[in-house]
Amino acid sequence: MKPISNQNSKLDEVTVSTKPVFDGKIISLQIDTVKLPDGSTATREIIKHPGAVAVLAVHGDKIVMVDQFRQAMGRCELEIPAGKLEKDEDPLEAAKRELQEETGYECSSIRLLHSFYTSPGFANEIIHLYVAEDLASGDAAPDEDEFLEVYELTLEEAEEAVRSGRISDAKTVMAIYAWKLKLATGTFGL
Repeated sequence: MKPISNQNSKLDEVTVSTKPVFDGKIISLQIDTVKLPDGSTATREIIKHPGAVAVLAVHGDKIVMVDQFRQAMGRCELEIPAGKLEKDEDPLEAAKRELQEETGYECSSIRLLHSFYTSPGFANEIIHLYVAEDLASGDAAPDEDEFLEVYELTLEEAEEAVRSGRISDAKTVMAIYAWKLKLATGTFGL
């Protein structure tokens, strides 16, 4: 089996034109016309996003989560603390900021676990997933339009929340699996 490279130029699509459709507070939408590898053209609807951070905050034998209403889902979702990057913001600093703003916790140990794209078929949003340990409590300071409650869950409670659909977003499910791996093997893997 041949090794997988980071680039396969045989499959490249070349942008012919870009038509801006919407420019909002968090996202923008554009329609790109692209030239395909066989020479034909197609359109691609692309959502541009500034990127985000998420924090797997481990407090003793529990993880810190927030519950908030998600309009796109029409219900509350239990999630790890997260938020979008501000313009030119360092992801590490954003992770510390989001953890403190949403939960009140600060940490003396934080590191990047992995960065991943949420929906590469139509969006460029990347999430940088951090693990924060050695937490110290403080006062939360959520954004003025952000209403949430903070919870701490054991692994068993988090797994049950996934099974019941109370937790269903990818970043949180990924964080729970990373935490489970850490508890089982002593390492977060990768």
